[in-house]
Amino acid sequence: MTNLTINTKYRMPSGHEIPALGYGVYQTPADITSEVVQHALKVGYRHVDSAVAYRNEANCAEGMKKSGIPREELFFTTKIPPKNLCYETAKEHIENTLKITGFDYVDLYLLHSPYGGKEGRLGAWKALVEGVQAGKIRSIGVSNYGVHHLDELEAWIKETEKKEGPGSGGILDINQIELHPWLARPDITEWCKKRGVLCEAYCPIVRATKNDDPLLLPLAKKYNKTPSQILIRWSLQMGFVPLPKSVTKSRIEENAQVYDFELTKGEMESLDTGVYESCSWDPTTSHD
Repeated sequence: MTNLTINTKYRMPSGHEIPALGYGVYQTPADITSEVVQHALKVGYRHVDSAVAYRNEANCAEGMKKSGIPREELFFTTKIPPKNLCYETAKEHIENTLKITGFDYVDLYLLHSPYGGKEGRLGAWKALVEGVQAGKIRSIGVSNYGVHHLDELEAWIKETEKKEGPGSGGILDINQIELHPWLARPDITEWCKKRGVLCEAYCPIVRATKNDDPLLLPLAKKYNKTPSQILIRWSLQMGFVPLPKSVTKSRIEENAQVYDFELTKGEMESLDTGVYESCSWDPTTSHD
């Protein structure tokens, strides 16, 4: 793991690459999004994670364009919102994203959550698959999917390929879920690992609620790092794609300064808490 750098990328099942560190813009007000995205890109991030529900896709795109970095060197993610999840609304969201961002393609388009029932989920997935076939999207995936949701999608992909041929069901590249030492979700991450599906970690710094945690303080002291930096490093060493978010420029920089130290095997094991403690919403458990 010592060879991790801010430029590290992983190859997804689609064949496209994703930068191993992302910059999250959840709850980032639209009027400052362009500015903070530009700052993140200036300090080395190349991957911006937005969503239709965040209402800042256009502002992210503006920041990416103003950065002066060629589009092909940047990675943009967005998500189909959970509300009215179905084939038709997903198609509309894809078209609207391209229109408001002015991008020719989206690098990664996810289903934001498994809410909406089986028919809605699979219909929306079909719209993403068609988006890839049309060249509007490069890679696709899901967010907040539990193992039962992943099984359902995998079964549909296999069934579709039986009927319509290889690739017709789409390629699952990513499952973006809340991941940190207090919610390591081994069931979901193992499912993904077995299939080469990458896990993206949102809330990787547990919304700064663990800054005084006795598990983190000795490590922060030893490496002269903040608890947040320890958590982002943990995420990277787990093979996840962490998506830390901040609107504070110094913190945006700090969250990317995690490549000059490495947690030992023993330290990684000490962070295996075995607890299940979400700091966000948890749609992975939904059964509609």
